[in-house]
Amino acid sequence: VHDVGDYQVGGEPRVLEPGMVLTVEPALYISLDSKKVAKKWKGMGVRIEDDVLVTKDGYDVLSKDMPKTIEDIEQLMAKAS
Repeated sequence: VHDVGDYQVGGEPRVLEPGMVLTVEPALYISLDSKKVAKKWKGMGVRIEDDVLVTKDGYDVLSKDMPKTIEDIEQLMAKAS
C-alpha cells in the first residue's frame, strides 16, 4: 500500500509498533518539460528504497544488503543479462 499522510486511530496519531514495516523512499523525478535539464535526462526517475521493520528495541533495515551505488546496481544488472 502506498498511503500518504498521517494515520489516526480514534482521532489519535497511530504509534509505530513492533512488527510494522515501512519504506523510506528518497526519489528524483525529472519532468519532461524541464528547461534546465539535458534532453537525455527528461522523463527519468530514480528511487532507492529501504524497507524498515519496527522492532521492540528500535528498527532493522531489511534492505540493508541491497545494492545502492551505481556501480553495484550496474554489476547486478550485467549478471542478469
